[in-house]
Amino acid sequence: MSAMIELDHLTKAFGALVAVDDISMTVARGEVLGFLGPNGAGKSTTMKIVSGFLEPTFGTATVCGHNVVAEPVAVKRRIGYLPEGAPTYGDMTPMSYLGFIAEIRGYDGVEKRRRVEAAVEKLGLERVLRQPIETLSKGYKRRVGFAQAILHDPEVLIMDEPTDGLDPNQKRLVRTLIHDMAADKAIVISTHILEEVDAVCNRVVMIAGGRLLADGTPDSLRARARDHNALLLRVAPDRVEAARQKIGTLDGIETVETVTRRDGALMLRVPPGPQANAATVVAALNAENIAVEEVVNEVGLLDDVFYDITAHAAHRENPYA
Repeated sequence: MSAMIELDHLTKAFGALVAVDDISMTVARGEVLGFLGPNGAGKSTTMKIVSGFLEPTFGTATVCGHNVVAEPVAVKRRIGYLPEGAPTYGDMTPMSYLGFIAEIRGYDGVEKRRRVEAAVEKLGLERVLRQPIETLSKGYKRRVGFAQAILHDPEVLIMDEPTDGLDPNQKRLVRTLIHDMAADKAIVISTHILEEVDAVCNRVVMIAGGRLLADGTPDSLRARARDHNALLLRVAPDRVEAARQKIGTLDGIETVETVTRRDGALMLRVPPGPQANAATVVAALNAENIAVEEVVNEVGLLDDVFYDITAHAAHRENPYA
């Protein structure tokens, strides 16, 4: 996979406030990168630099080999950008707005019409094409913004909360579109909705206080969760206390919790570790004539990993980020 975005010691300061602090990373063709961080972490500032809307204070950013400061027009030709809020012209219709964007991108005649029609079809905008944008729902406004971002079939796509305001069906449409486009593009998605990461991303970067704190696949980061590989067991309700006491006698297991699952089932929970071995625990309970009705190995949650990594990082409130 070839690098489409390259950040080298990227830094952005607003006076004494350092919004982006010495970030270095690359994003390759075929990657869908979830760019995560708490409010004020520096996500939007970073994306604005990559998109050419802000200049870095120090370091460099290149897109498809073009420096964002030295070659801004070449960069903008290769980027599709969906900013937060998807600003548009409210008195225009989606048809007139997308036609306007196509002309700015240098298309006219048959090619202009083809580009607009393709974007409209991909985002399912047919039924609202001739309504003023200001009258559209938040979800449709977002989809119009998405349509302008992909109209020129960019090599790099940068999106800030792309499914914000969408209903479940609209989210499904957008996620499918991202999957379909991912093979030959580099896609960066900034989001606070961690289910989006599981749905569409094959890589995750977490930042806080302007600093890059974690970089990996969703599975590799999920494995860092405190509860990853904890063991949950369900036994008959009248055998819960006996099972808890028996598990507590096994070597290396110091605590056994009882937790109530969302469906109301009472579960015994063995903390993760080498002693949380399902076969060993089940055999010990069977030896006491305690039937185990269900065994589950917990999968770590990205929410927990996100909190552990970012909540205790040095955080500077930043109105620009």
